[in-house]
Amino acid sequence: MKSTRHRVLTACAAALSAALAVAIGVRLSGYGVPPVLLLACCLSCVATFASLLFRLISAMSTTIHRCGRAGCDFSVSLTHTDSAENRRWQEIAASHPHRTH
Repeated sequence: MKSTRHRVLTACAAALSAALAVAIGVRLSGYGVPPVLLLACCLSCVATFASLLFRLISAMSTTIHRCGRAGCDFSVSLTHTDSAENRRWQEIAASHPHRTH
């Protein structure tokens, strides 16, 4: 279940992406760029900015638990979990069967 904070951040990221794309479109229109090319540029900017901001939001809300043993690459990524679930996976990462290669 997504939190209200996550929904607000996502909405803000979408609005910011659209605003940046419009600003770029306005600047490009001053150079006489054809409308079809302007639309294509603005839509690609919206997609790029939104993708970047959505990834940043996702990274901020993700917790990664790794095994503490040297040479072990076991890790668990969690998103939007409560403290009990987070603690459970932290213990699993610390006590999983280690690779013996």
